[in-house]
Amino acid sequence: MVINPSPVDTKKLRRYGYLTLVTTIMIFLLIVMGGILRVSGAESTCPDWPTCFGQWTPPAEKSAVLDYMHRALTLLSAPLILASAFVAWRRFRNERWISVPMYIASFLFIVQAVFGGFMALNGDGSAGPWLTAVHLGLSLLVQACVLVSTVVVFYLLYNPELASRKQLISTRLSFGSAFARLSLVTMGVLFSLLVSGAVVSATNSSLTCDAWPLCANLFSTGSISEWISMAHRLLVVIAGLLMVLMLVKAWKTQRSQVPVLVAATAASVLFFAQALLGAQMVDGFPPYLLTLHMATSAAVWGILVVFVTAVGITDRFAVEERTVTREADGRTGMLKDLLMLTKPIVVLLLLVTTFAGMVIGGRAWPPLVVTFWTLVGGFMAAGGSGAINQYIDRYDDGKMQRTQKRPIPSGRLTPGEGLAFGVGMAIAAFYIMVAFVNLLAALLTLAGIIYYVLIYSIYLKKTTVQNIVIGGGAGAIPPLVGWAAVTGSLNVPVLFLFAIVFLWTPPHFWALAPVRRKDYARAGVPMMSVIRGERETRWQIFLYTVQLVILTLLLPLFGLGGGVYVIGAALLGVWLLMTAWKLWKQGGNKVAWKMYRYSSMYLAFIFLILMIDRLL
Repeated sequence: MVINPSPVDTKKLRRYGYLTLVTTIMIFLLIVMGGILRVSGAESTCPDWPTCFGQWTPPAEKSAVLDYMHRALTLLSAPLILASAFVAWRRFRNERWISVPMYIASFLFIVQAVFGGFMALNGDGSAGPWLTAVHLGLSLLVQACVLVSTVVVFYLLYNPELASRKQLISTRLSFGSAFARLSLVTMGVLFSLLVSGAVVSATNSSLTCDAWPLCANLFSTGSISEWISMAHRLLVVIAGLLMVLMLVKAWKTQRSQVPVLVAATAASVLFFAQALLGAQMVDGFPPYLLTLHMATSAAVWGILVVFVTAVGITDRFAVEERTVTREADGRTGMLKDLLMLTKPIVVLLLLVTTFAGMVIGGRAWPPLVVTFWTLVGGFMAAGGSGAINQYIDRYDDGKMQRTQKRPIPSGRLTPGEGLAFGVGMAIAAFYIMVAFVNLLAALLTLAGIIYYVLIYSIYLKKTTVQNIVIGGGAGAIPPLVGWAAVTGSLNVPVLFLFAIVFLWTPPHFWALAPVRRKDYARAGVPMMSVIRGERETRWQIFLYTVQLVILTLLLPLFGLGGGVYVIGAALLGVWLLMTAWKLWKQGGNKVAWKMYRYSSMYLAFIFLILMIDRLL
């Protein structure tokens, strides 16, 4: 890796990075829309180009709307790509891994647009399946070039050593190790797989080969369509094996390389998730499944490009990889450490509320299969989010007595391993929910992950004393997931389940805050006990406990709970109120610990009583 000693304006570099990032997103959407057009048969329904039926406005014909949207995305992407190339030429022309990929991307985009126009004007019959494959291949190469430039920019911005010296990578990316060469081969096979998939779709070859794994008539007729389908299937197998090999090698040799390990894990999980969606689409599929399938395919390619670029930037040699492998082979207890990343005790409580939501929403014991996959998806979502949270908090955890023995700050796991494990779990959770439960439950699961990781862990936790209050929404989503899993919908009563967990969160976690006040102060976390003092924290705990108990007693007015529930909720409420009152009046770590533990049991019991009442 050669370093250019000339300094660069990092503000301009950051603005350019945002421009290329937006460009990358637009190209991703363009590829997804093109895939939907190709599979749905709506491609080239507009007889002219670039307009649709001679108009720039959306057409009246429903079949032409998708084609119109694809053309609109093309017209929106064009100025972004050209602007990115122009800025690269003006400001970063000497940094070849920033500028050259953008030059290539702009050229390929123009060629790809010409191909698209030719296909639209001549129709599918004249264009032929091979032209369709070339069109997709050009799109994937455009996306790859823009991503290479984007990855290099953001690597330079967020790499502490290079950023502090304001220096840029100038000459080349290096692929000198066996792992680096494996990454290039995997990317090449995946590119061939995606392009061959376009050929299969354009020729309807899948219809002539309905047996698995070999076509029924392959050796008797040997039609071109059957051979095309078989070639595509062979590429699927090869790509799958390479993905598995790449993932195993990455976890052995790239433990310290966060971008490399995370990208390898994400690409592998997405690849097999895409295959899972494909299996779900065999006997017909709803439109959202087609869209997600196409988006996943484009995402696998994009993340693999990010992965290969990160490998090239890292510029590691075989001897370094062997050293890291020996260190990894000598470890013990890795599975236990990975489990600890998921925060299993917290996850268990969340799964209780998820299952309760299923029983309460369905008014009966939920089906075993749905229950299994909902709880598996819930565990992976909550556990993955917890692992990502521990990666984000790794420096703060090292300052706190309560958390300094966690796997990452203690050094038993590298930050890359923690983040890669969390990202892989979170991605898998979403696709499991889509494939085996339903879309609404999957979207709620994804919302919970985003809420906890982005809104709470990254933004709220270190910025406001209300971090726990607002962040409580993440922990309140599991009952909604359970309800949606069995009903496929949400209504007003389920929002009260959300509200129970939301109001329960502050008194539960604030009870721990006075006990760990010094820990939070050292880590710079603005908890209530640190900012407003222990007395105010105890008072706020009591107030939120009162509101929580009142809410639980009002549930029967909205169709949740009967006589059994009212009696149970009242007894539990009195128990929790007495503990909160004692904490408010007496204080002390012993009473605070009781409040923390009792509130955990309270939440589990209140949902248990709701379940029992619902089943009676």
